[in-house]
Amino acid sequence: MPPRPGTVYLVGAGPGEPGLMTVRALDLIAGADAILHDRLIPADALAGARPGADVRYVGKQPGGRSMPQEEINALLVELGRAGASVVRLKGGDPFVFGRGGEEAEALRAAGIEFEVVPGVTAGFAAPAYAGIPVTHRDRASAVALVTGHEDPGKEDEALDWDALARFPGTLVFYMGVSRLVQIAARLIESGRRADEPAAIVERGTLPGQRTVTTTLSDLAEHATEAGVRAPAVTVVGPVAAMRDELAWLERRPLFGRTVAVTRARAQASGLAARLRELGAEVVEAPAIRIEPRAVAGAVRRACERIADYDLVCLTSPNGAGLLLDALAATGHDARALSGALVAAIGPATARELAARGIRADVVPERAVAEELVAALETVEMAGRRALVARAAEARDVLPDDLQERGAEVDVVALYDTVTEALSEHQLGAIARSDYVTFTSSSTVRSLLDALGGPERFPRGARIISIGPVTSGTLREHGLEVHAEAVLHDVDGLLAAVVEDAAPR
Repeated sequence: MPPRPGTVYLVGAGPGEPGLMTVRALDLIAGADAILHDRLIPADALAGARPGADVRYVGKQPGGRSMPQEEINALLVELGRAGASVVRLKGGDPFVFGRGGEEAEALRAAGIEFEVVPGVTAGFAAPAYAGIPVTHRDRASAVALVTGHEDPGKEDEALDWDALARFPGTLVFYMGVSRLVQIAARLIESGRRADEPAAIVERGTLPGQRTVTTTLSDLAEHATEAGVRAPAVTVVGPVAAMRDELAWLERRPLFGRTVAVTRARAQASGLAARLRELGAEVVEAPAIRIEPRAVAGAVRRACERIADYDLVCLTSPNGAGLLLDALAATGHDARALSGALVAAIGPATARELAARGIRADVVPERAVAEELVAALETVEMAGRRALVARAAEARDVLPDDLQERGAEVDVVALYDTVTEALSEHQLGAIARSDYVTFTSSSTVRSLLDALGGPERFPRGARIISIGPVTSGTLREHGLEVHAEAVLHDVDGLLAAVVEDAAPR
């Protein structure tokens, strides 16, 4: 259901891991006229906002100015009265220490329609990602969510420490990093066991997640020694001792590693998602972008005479997709290739063709031009017509070989690879990366241009190359290739990173 005009949606964005956002949250963000968001929302949570949406930050910035809650309430009422569909995007769940209840009260008092979209709260998600079940049939039949932000030493405190100490289950404290000493002391003074298992989970569900497990009496000291900082949640109860047995996130092969992805933005998201599944923190720094050429001139002529070609060669997944798009734009479909031998430079290009209903006839295992040349050696080319559809700046190994063998070859550039400007934030993140991945020679040249030359490449980062051509470009610039993919596609690149990161 799309957002309705004049409605305010109090939306939980979850604990930080983008994959834990709900489908409803993403749908509302995509259709909202206005979005008011907090600081602790997942990376790229706003990527799906429509162009022209009024997106405002209204969160609390440590050490900076914070918008008072009364102003946020008034702004929500103002936008709702103006007929806008408004998403109030909050980390976690809006009704769990998110002040969503106060905002709902203000909207109801003003007669503004609102809906609540729950989110996964950090008090459940962070322990789960740390391998701590907050309830367990044998260890905890109840769980209490407690704010740790209230000062335990103030007068007229709202928390009943005696009741919390007697609570027969798990205690989960939010926002209590700076008050761990007081929290532990009050619980122990009120009768909670000093040697009861306890844990604190920093940056729960995020790649940089850290967990400290100890006892209640030693929790503050150990957290300080480890340098634990907000955001974090604290777990007190027997279930905290289960982490050693049930921890799973840290067992992912790339946990604790930061990997920079330099390929074009359109292709980067899939690679980034798979790296995150392997536990890596991902820096998306697209050094290039793909600019399709207009379906005119040589591109249009090739499409209009497509039935005349005996051989059609696609040298990249981008080229495969763009050729089929151009064919569609000129009134053709997959049937136009029925009379030609279709050759794909490698498995990734073949998969792109297959997704569009075409099975490639020739697919070498290694995605380099020399391998495709070898795979076509037995094909008679004298007097035949061949189309090589590719990027504008590709190597001429394939067309040169086909021409030497007597073919009439049309080389058609379907797209240009253009250097993408990188922000200072992206460049800084690359400098802190453990790995930098390269999927083409153009990503190498463009990133080095952005950095200011090979000498500015981060010395501590290990370089992973998708194949020999890319590796050759890296070495031409004086850079060491630490690992090269055996299969020259994303699967091979991922395998190379994982193998290099494996303990020796």
